[in-house]
Amino acid sequence: GRIQKNKVKEMWGCQSLSLQQPRREHGMCSVKCHSDLCLEHGGLSRLRSSSLEIKEKEIREKGSEILREQLDAAERELKLKDKECERLSQVRNQLEQELEELTASLFEEAHKMVHEANVKQAAAQKQLKEAQGKIDVLQAEVTALKTLVLTSTPSSPNRQLHPQLQASGARGAYKHAGGHVRNKSMSSVFPSSPGKLEASSLSIQPVAKEDREMDSVLYAEFLMWRERPSLDRSSALLSRIYREDIGPCLSFTRSELSQLVQSAVENNSLTIEPVAMSALPMVKASAVECGGPKKCALSGVSRLCRHRIKLGDKGSYYYISPASRARITAVCNFFTYIRYIQQGLVRHNAEQMFWEVMRLRREMTVAKLGFYLTDQG
Repeated sequence: GRIQKNKVKEMWGCQSLSLQQPRREHGMCSVKCHSDLCLEHGGLSRLRSSSLEIKEKEIREKGSEILREQLDAAERELKLKDKECERLSQVRNQLEQELEELTASLFEEAHKMVHEANVKQAAAQKQLKEAQGKIDVLQAEVTALKTLVLTSTPSSPNRQLHPQLQASGARGAYKHAGGHVRNKSMSSVFPSSPGKLEASSLSIQPVAKEDREMDSVLYAEFLMWRERPSLDRSSALLSRIYREDIGPCLSFTRSELSQLVQSAVENNSLTIEPVAMSALPMVKASAVECGGPKKCALSGVSRLCRHRIKLGDKGSYYYISPASRARITAVCNFFTYIRYIQQGLVRHNAEQMFWEVMRLRREMTVAKLGFYLTDQG
């Protein structure tokens, strides 16, 4: 049994040796394989690192491209927004400018309307004042006419109302030796025999008819003035009328007062009113320059002054004679008519207006020459 055990041990020993030699060989092979694997692993790692770098580079390039595209898109969007903001700012500026212009135009229109209203109000007040003055003058004239009518009776007629009595009385009445007055005008005109009239007893006077002819120069000046009617002396028409009619008609002895009267007539601020003869005021020594009931303040001539004038609202009263009143009234009538033309109140044609202006000029000339109609006999 011991021999077999030894044999078995020898066999296991041989086997162990046979087994240990392949293990060593296998260990050497494993070492070689491990080194080869390490080398391969290093190459792989280098390949991996280079591929990673390439990928990272590609990723970075792609990322930069994406960011650049986003940046470009953002810049384009900002430019569009800037343009939109600029357009909106232009619209806002335009709206603000239009609003300012509209506000200015509204204020200007309101100011214009207020100015026109004030002008119309002033014109209306002025016309009312003129109308009141005319009403006062007409009332005074009506009162004077009533007085004349009441003082005229059939037994003692008023020769102011019946001027034909003066002419017939002067021609047909004569005084006999006994002092009896007889009117023989009818007996001389109508004889006893009704057949024929004596040529010496009846004188037929022809009735003269007034005719007129238009002056082309004056009419042309009037048409030029009518296109833009005004009270400015620079126009050819008014310059001529001032020189030929108004200036001479309002030229009195007292030149300073004459200028004041002309200014008051031009400004429509002159007042003429009758004087009550029953209660004439006493003239003080300090008021001699204003004239008196028996002395004209303009001409300085001793005449019975039945009217007085006032220059403005706060001026003094000046007594004027009938001749001075006629001259002032003629100029006032002329200014009143051309003011009516200026205000558009005259509805006549140009020729009718022209002849009315010429008639008013004739009245000024006649008054300047000393002819006037009296209110009382």
